[in-house]
Amino acid sequence: MSTQLDLVPVKPTTAIVGEAGNTRKSAGSVWFRLLVNDRVAAAAAVVLALVFLIAAFGPMLVGTLATDIDLDNSNAPPFTLAHGWAGILGTDPLGRSMLARLVVACQTTLSVAIPAVLISAIIGSIVGMWAGFYRGWRETLAMRVADVIMSFPSLLLAVVVLYVFSPSAANIVLVLAVTRIPVYLRTARAESAELSSRVFVDAARTFGASGRSIIMRHVLPIVLPTLLTVATLDFCYVMLAESSLSFLGIGIQPPDVSWGLMVSQGRTYLHTAWWLSFFPGLAIVITTVSATILAAWARIATDPAQRWRLTVPQKRLSRFAKTGKAL
Repeated sequence: MSTQLDLVPVKPTTAIVGEAGNTRKSAGSVWFRLLVNDRVAAAAAVVLALVFLIAAFGPMLVGTLATDIDLDNSNAPPFTLAHGWAGILGTDPLGRSMLARLVVACQTTLSVAIPAVLISAIIGSIVGMWAGFYRGWRETLAMRVADVIMSFPSLLLAVVVLYVFSPSAANIVLVLAVTRIPVYLRTARAESAELSSRVFVDAARTFGASGRSIIMRHVLPIVLPTLLTVATLDFCYVMLAESSLSFLGIGIQPPDVSWGLMVSQGRTYLHTAWWLSFFPGLAIVITTVSATILAAWARIATDPAQRWRLTVPQKRLSRFAKTGKAL
């Protein structure tokens, strides 16, 4: 008996590689699809992007409208175009456009919040990973310094420092950055201490990799998503802290303007000109809520065990949440 072998045609290697290249998705497109699947997070991202664009280019567009005084139109009510588009949100007691002042104040508020978060995140993360990876006296020293800083309420410490020194934007950034360093230090220390005993870290040590190389190539990529989530939440706290300091009169000083300072200046006109405090307060609420929503999305998106929730349509996910069924 003769046995016939069915020959199965094999695709050329180049065709297989081509198909693999077509099916491979870039990391950017994957994150974009995850964001689009969550409509609330996508809306929050759009709001934050709009806020950053306004802070970057808005002051150039409004020009001198934020400082032009028109006493004939003082405390003009909002939602009217009687005095042009600049008066759509009303005017202040000096007749200055509230819309233009909100745009300029957006840049001032973010110019304080973003540097404070970046400085505290970079310093706290580096020191925390260094202390958690090497342990010993390094960890003890770093944690005791963090405990000393955290023993003082951050907002109270900022009030004391700004009362002693002149309340300027640079001093606000410095004091808020110092008070927020322990948040990143403790988070990075806990993550890196747990990763230092992993098998891949031991293998890197065996092959002669230096501690700095292990931290940068193996520890940092794993710790970074958690630190970014913490930074997004901390951005909300720092912005609210700056607004609170400006409201107390020891934050941003005139002629500069911030959202918190606008709320403070309008509190004496709440009964006669409510829009002076309402619109800057609304801007603070919208920005902080959007950042909080985006931070919650980032926490799920960077967790492999929870990421599947972002790939399921919202209606289907809510149905499974109600029925308690697993996918």
